[in-house]
Amino acid sequence: MGAPQVAAVKIRGFDERAELRALADQAFSRAAGAPLITGNGIALLRNGAENYPAWLEAIEAARERIHFESYIIHDDLEGRRFAEALMAKARAGVRVRLVYDWFGALGAASFRYWRPLRRAGVEVRCFNPPRLGSPFGWMSRDHRKTLTVDGGIAFVSGLCVGRAWVGDAARGIEPWRDTGVAVRGPAVAAVEQAFAAMWALTGPPLPAEDLPAAAEEMPPAGDTALRIVASAPHTAGIYRLDQLIATLARRSIWLTDAYFVGTAPYVEALKAAAEDGVDVRLLVPRAMDVPGMRSLSRAGFRGLLQAGVRIFEWAGPMLHAKTAVADGRWARVGSTNLNITSWMGNWELDVIAEDEDFAQRMERMYAEDLEHAVEIVLQEGKRVRPADEPPKPRRMRVAGLSSAGGAAAGVARIGNTVGAAMTNRRALGPAEARLMFLAGVFLLLLITIGLLWPWVVAAPVLALAVWVALSLLARSWRLRGGGS
Repeated sequence: MGAPQVAAVKIRGFDERAELRALADQAFSRAAGAPLITGNGIALLRNGAENYPAWLEAIEAARERIHFESYIIHDDLEGRRFAEALMAKARAGVRVRLVYDWFGALGAASFRYWRPLRRAGVEVRCFNPPRLGSPFGWMSRDHRKTLTVDGGIAFVSGLCVGRAWVGDAARGIEPWRDTGVAVRGPAVAAVEQAFAAMWALTGPPLPAEDLPAAAEEMPPAGDTALRIVASAPHTAGIYRLDQLIATLARRSIWLTDAYFVGTAPYVEALKAAAEDGVDVRLLVPRAMDVPGMRSLSRAGFRGLLQAGVRIFEWAGPMLHAKTAVADGRWARVGSTNLNITSWMGNWELDVIAEDEDFAQRMERMYAEDLEHAVEIVLQEGKRVRPADEPPKPRRMRVAGLSSAGGAAAGVARIGNTVGAAMTNRRALGPAEARLMFLAGVFLLLLITIGLLWPWVVAAPVLALAVWVALSLLARSWRLRGGGS
């Protein structure tokens, strides 16, 4: 979003505004772990209706290589369209590589979907399936959604591949709301480098001829400055950057998120910004694909609303976008949700644009989205309620969860609420009463089962203990050289 807007002051050759901009750039680069890359072109793509045709057109035009990384690809009409396009290019001699996430594929696509792709010459790899030697390793997911073609164009978005993103006009079902971008120029190299790192995590690395070029070696394709933030577990690049933006924004912070479960520090940063006069807005879904997630997300609304943050719920089917725009100068589009699982636990990828023209396009899109949303307000008794309850939208059933992060973030929210109730470390409100009730009922049910049928509780615990013990012994054996 650039440096704070101050008058230029020169004292003995010192340009204060230039110095502040340099400091801001340094802060953003260090927080995100990504340098600012100039000379790019960027196009904003809304929903599957704009993203999918652009992806398929780029795939059709491929002459050398296609690198596709998607958390979920559904074995449905849309998924098969992409499979046919990828297989056709592989048969034509284009090197096609695809990475999908093991957890994301559960219930969405089986070996019957992947087998024809492999037979056609597509190199397909599954990210992080369960392994005997790592009982909890499967919990970190590849949640990225990227496509690069011939090193010349990159697509980054929140969209997976499936019919939910295109809807069903014949049945009156609207598509899921989502956002992506198409990038050309030197920043494409950074997206390709992220794919190359993921490819190496899942098997042999890319051959030398397909290694991405350095960004400085690529010709410019526009005048937009971008950062490509490729997050990995525990790096927290986007989290640090989100905190920094919440601290530095002077006019506005407009957020869209599918599975909002903000951490206490981030929520406090948003509250402080709102109390300081910044126009802070949060757009979240009303209809959600993860059961119970709406209640978990709403449990954190009360404090935000009291601080002056405006919160809106999308009135259509699932809102799946993950975007932010601040001060009309800084914008983010990608796969990272505002919850601890995305920030800390997953592999994610986002495009950060520090460009007034693109940020203002994002602001216009946000304003249009609010025309299809309902504002959430605090009513008498400080209960969270929609200001004008819309008719319940029709929902499309989709196999598999679109985000394991939503469910995991929900567990984190429940744990935080229960912990706060036990320790009195913070005030709790009516919105969190449901979470405490559900947690209490679950614990009583677990106790009852343990008393009546102890083996039902003991068997899973013992099985997990055996798995962990064998894993530790096997890893110890390998580290001591016994496996060589």
